[in-house]
Amino acid sequence: MNTANQNDALIRVPHAGAEVLLPPATIISNWLATLPGHANDAPAGIPPIGSEWPEQGGIYAGLMRGSDGHPDYHLIVATGPDAEIEEIKWGEAGEQVPGADSEWDGLANTNALCASENDPAAAVWAAGTRRNGFRDWYLAARREYALCYATVPELFQKSGYYWSSTQYSAYYAWGQDFAYGYQDDDHKDLAFRARAVRRFISTSTL
Repeated sequence: MNTANQNDALIRVPHAGAEVLLPPATIISNWLATLPGHANDAPAGIPPIGSEWPEQGGIYAGLMRGSDGHPDYHLIVATGPDAEIEEIKWGEAGEQVPGADSEWDGLANTNALCASENDPAAAVWAAGTRRNGFRDWYLAARREYALCYATVPELFQKSGYYWSSTQYSAYYAWGQDFAYGYQDDDHKDLAFRARAVRRFISTSTL
């Protein structure tokens, strides 16, 4: 293409008393960057994934998809010596707890378990966590643990499974492995690790 044709493909944009020739793609890209929700429109105050988020009490694991019409939210993983327990049972086997089957919503699962009479040891432990001024910690759901494996696996032990709050059946619940990313349903009477998480919904996720 000759120079004349190249200039014909450019758009004249006034700037500081002069004219600048810009490709149409550059102008469109700059315009898209001004739209709400664009990738460059990052909310202020949200740290990089895997970094400490002091205002939210732990390590930022990323944006979690909301379930059943609820808004997306930022998932926070508790840190410190009392943010994890090495061995604890999921709960009493033999009865399926209503409302504790969500693969996405660990908070709803934890609330349902704590309201039951099935001795849900792991969920009760997580709900009782008190870290950095926050009291709304819970036992992560199966998909919330999957996000943690994808973004912050270094926060978790590589040996053994972690109990999720997602129930599989009357006798089994889902666990997460952080060495290879496996998820499996295991008997509720087994003793695994557990880790507390919490969520934060910002105006940018509404």
